[in-house]
Amino acid sequence: MTSTTTKPGDRTKAFEFFIRRAFNAPRERVWKAWTEVEQFGQWWGPKDFDVVSVTLDLRPGGMAHYRLRSPDGKDMWGRLLFREIVPQERLVFIVSFSDPKGGVSRHPLHEGWPLHIFSTVRFADVGPGKAEITVRWVPYEATESERKVFEDGKDSMTAGWSGTFERLDSYLARA
Repeated sequence: MTSTTTKPGDRTKAFEFFIRRAFNAPRERVWKAWTEVEQFGQWWGPKDFDVVSVTLDLRPGGMAHYRLRSPDGKDMWGRLLFREIVPQERLVFIVSFSDPKGGVSRHPLHEGWPLHIFSTVRFADVGPGKAEITVRWVPYEATESERKVFEDGKDSMTAGWSGTFERLDSYLARA
């Protein structure tokens, strides 16, 4: 059996996840919620998860490293390895599950999940005092079987991002 892997230039619609959401907050405010550690730790993660800890080194080559706790008390670590930062326009990073020291690890609930996801988050104005975020995910350096797991997981990713966006929306409304 041959094993091919994907790289950023291999992005295709078949193996791309895309989600978009508008927020009742100016783009600058939404950007800060993503890029300031005190704010990021208030909303990041799926609905009903708690952010236990987060560090954020916002620069190309820097990393966000976080620990989430599920409603049933299980901890889950993740990291974002930043590749490109264009203030108030775009964040490009590699998303991975992580161990407590920041090393890459497998998805705690699905061994077949890709180790790395190439992520592009764009920020745009969509009206006075309103901003839109678009998120694109593509499996990165993934095997065929990992790409299949990713493709099969799009409904779950939509639910997860929808919950995360709900948390961000609530945070922006009360901040």
